[in-house]
Formats: sequence, C-alpha cells, structure tokens
Amino acid sequence: MDKRLLEILVCPVTKGPLIYQADTQELISLSARLAYPIRDDIPVMLESDARTLSEEEYTRLRAAHPAVGDAG
Repeated sequence: MDKRLLEILVCPVTKGPLIYQADTQELISLSARLAYPIRDDIPVMLESDARTLSEEEYTRLRAAHPAVGDAG
C-alpha cells in the first residue's frame, strides 16, 4: 500500500484515519469498526463491501494502535 495514498484516504463513514493491515489486505477503521478490502491493490472504500470487526479484533487493533483516533 502506497504510504502517500494511505495518508490521504479516510473512512467514508466517519472520515477517521485508517490502518493498513498487510496480512489481511484490508484498511481498518477503528472509529467505524469496519475493515475495507483491498482488491488487486485497489482499496474498496464502500461500506457495503466492508466487514465488521469482531470485538476481539477491535480490542487487539486498538491496543496495537493507541494513537489512532476513535469515535467510541
């Protein structure tokens, strides 16, 4: 994922920052608790295509990225 692209992309639901997860090829929005897929190196920033983070995933990612803003 291009670092410059990641710096300008935001969650379409909350307008909050995103976390790139290379292992799952997803962009994570902690504020929306959604994971947006990256397909063929293209982020799919549609809420309808995103999956909801489990409570366990959210807690783990929140602990790993404390500086990332969160709406709740």
